[in-house]
Amino acid sequence: MIDSLDVSYGDMWGSYEGPAHPAPIPSALAARRHAAGMSYAVLLSSRERPLAMAERWPRGRWRLYLFDDASRRARMIDFEPLGTDKLLGVRNTRLTTSDEQGHEAGSESGEGRSPVRVPHCPAPAFGDWHVFAPFLAQQGHEPAATVVLNDVSVEEGAGPLRPTGIERLFVPGPRDTPDGPAVVEPADAGMLRITSGRLAVTDPGYVSDPRTVAVPPGEYPVTLSLLRTARSVEVAAARVTFLDTPPHAWEMTLRPDEDPGLLGEGEFYGVGVDTGTVAFMDATREVDDEMLDDEVFDPLSYVDRPSVELPGTGTEPNLIAFTAGWGDGSYPVWTGRTEDGQAACVVVDFRLCPTDQETDTPGGTGPSPA
Repeated sequence: MIDSLDVSYGDMWGSYEGPAHPAPIPSALAARRHAAGMSYAVLLSSRERPLAMAERWPRGRWRLYLFDDASRRARMIDFEPLGTDKLLGVRNTRLTTSDEQGHEAGSESGEGRSPVRVPHCPAPAFGDWHVFAPFLAQQGHEPAATVVLNDVSVEEGAGPLRPTGIERLFVPGPRDTPDGPAVVEPADAGMLRITSGRLAVTDPGYVSDPRTVAVPPGEYPVTLSLLRTARSVEVAAARVTFLDTPPHAWEMTLRPDEDPGLLGEGEFYGVGVDTGTVAFMDATREVDDEMLDDEVFDPLSYVDRPSVELPGTGTEPNLIAFTAGWGDGSYPVWTGRTEDGQAACVVVDFRLCPTDQETDTPGGTGPSPA
């Protein structure tokens, strides 16, 4: 008889990633994400043994995993919202775990999206995880009439990734890195022309939703921080400078709908990279996909050409692209501002030189990194 459950929270981590949170988050952060309609996961355990995991999906959907005696995912139940206060079970799937990946064996939900062998249940308010307790019986765990929930989630940490050591990224000299000793060498990457009053930071292959910063029109120097090792030369960071004044404060470069309060410890919203390349450009600049291979991606080299300029035609602004650290992923973009709030510079940190916070804390990518 199950009369109590330990409750912990984490990011959604997929169907086959094991029975524990790889990146646990505090209950307060999970509550904020719940209120914002974002995804997260709830793990229900008993005596350190996982019994069920509920994943909150976008648009009010839920997925519930039930674990067997070997802590393997044995059953998957999908729910969709029915009105504002109920969940409709639409699929009840038996899973097998004959191999380490736990591949899905087959569905018992029948054809289509109609509910089969899954009753309605209330749509849970945050913390009301009793609604999932009756489903434990499908794996032979009979819940008591009253189940006590114990919050065993991690405590609030230091918060989102902080802009520590940004200026030092461009100071020449030796560095210790996870891959061994290296040397930082600042390098000039050319002058960037801004005509619209908005800088865009983006993967040049995906320019539809860049990170932008308001700056005065003009031409501004782009500087790379090259990290030279015995094997290669990587771009550790890139900076475009608008004012000679040193930044008074740094801020994460956000889109209007992004809330730092929804980030876990060491997480960030950043520029998403899918081509191994990042570019500084005017926000109105258009990019011809057909010319990217010949004029941007192919000329770039981790050996001797870490950046390339794509000139504008006529009055069109140019574009300066550079290799993105170790390649694809998500990287923080910081805006350095003067005491009166002007943008002094914008920096993309490819995180090849870890800060104290990154060394001491887990995580790094946010819930919406792109």
